[in-house]
Amino acid sequence: MAYKTIVVVLQNEEDGTRALECACALAARWECHLVGVHAEPLPMPIASPMGFPDATLITTGEEANRERAESLGRLFHARMAREDFSAEWRALQSVSGDSALSAMESARCADIVVVAQPSGDMSTGGAPDIDTLIQSGGRPLLLVPAGRGGTEVAARRVVLAWNGSREAARAAFDALPFLEAAEEVTVLTVDPVTNNTQAGAMSGAEIATTLSRHGVKATIETVQSEGRSVARTIGDRIDEIGADLLVAGAFSHSRIKEMIFGGTTRSLIDEPPCLSLLSR
Repeated sequence: MAYKTIVVVLQNEEDGTRALECACALAARWECHLVGVHAEPLPMPIASPMGFPDATLITTGEEANRERAESLGRLFHARMAREDFSAEWRALQSVSGDSALSAMESARCADIVVVAQPSGDMSTGGAPDIDTLIQSGGRPLLLVPAGRGGTEVAARRVVLAWNGSREAARAAFDALPFLEAAEEVTVLTVDPVTNNTQAGAMSGAEIATTLSRHGVKATIETVQSEGRSVARTIGDRIDEIGADLLVAGAFSHSRIKEMIFGGTTRSLIDEPPCLSLLSR
């Protein structure tokens, strides 16, 4: 199994370059078609202190948006000139100017979407709405952490975070191309619960067996959080194993609950421990 269509979101040059390098490495690996997406906000009326439309400010804003879109387009096409796989560039306009939201339609017709974790400097383009893209895109999202070289996508050691939820199951099978190619896959359960169907110590055994039928070299492991958050516990184990890809279901709880109380998905998006495939 392999991915064949990849969408890469380019919100600004710094983060977009990181996402693009990762997407190109994957596209070359699986001979994919790559779709680059960037969006700028639609022109909005800006009033002067006198209450009249300020044509100068409106024109300046439009020019800045156009220059940014053209710059990212040149970046994309220059990178594609060095590759053999097929690709296309989609420069869009939307009310929000959010490239992640604007990529929604493209994402739903792709195998996987690549987005960079915002670097923190949002002075050029703002932060993409990764949450909504995961919630509503219907496709797995590969989050490239800040500070990571984009071409480091071998994913030899993979951690599959498993809690038996629908979202975790979706992520496991969405990640099959990575899992099949990995040298080691650890099915990790945090604070496993013993129930009528399975002892806590055997949590993850059935999904590991299913994955093994695909040729995945999977082992199961359970850990106790011992007062740490689930995200921190997973991150600590990733560091110990030396894993280079995390696969996890996203938003098992409602988005409102995650927004108010925080949650594992929110923590993984804000501080991904490594390259992370999130799926819902």
